[in-house]
Amino acid sequence: MTKKPKPIPDFESETDERIFWERHDSSDYVDWSKAKPGHLANLKPTSKSISLRLPVDLLEQIKMAANKRDVPYQSLIKVWLAEKIDAA
Repeated sequence: MTKKPKPIPDFESETDERIFWERHDSSDYVDWSKAKPGHLANLKPTSKSISLRLPVDLLEQIKMAANKRDVPYQSLIKVWLAEKIDAA
C-alpha cells in the first residue's frame, strides 16, 4: 500500500526551496512509482568557435585579469564583450 504524498509547500525564494529539499526526503512529497523517463532533444551548441588574433601583450593581460578572478580567460572575454554590447 502506497501512502498519499504530502503537498509540496510554496516557497518564497529559490534559496528557501533549496534548504527545504536539503532537509526533506522527496519520496514523502512525490510518488516516484508514477515517474516516467524524460527525453531531451538533441541539443546543439549555441556558440560558434571563431579565430581572433590578439597582440601577445593584450592576451597576457587578459589572462592575468582572468586569473585574478579565477575564471577561464575565454569566459572573461565573453563577459566583457557582452557587457560592452549591453552598454552600447
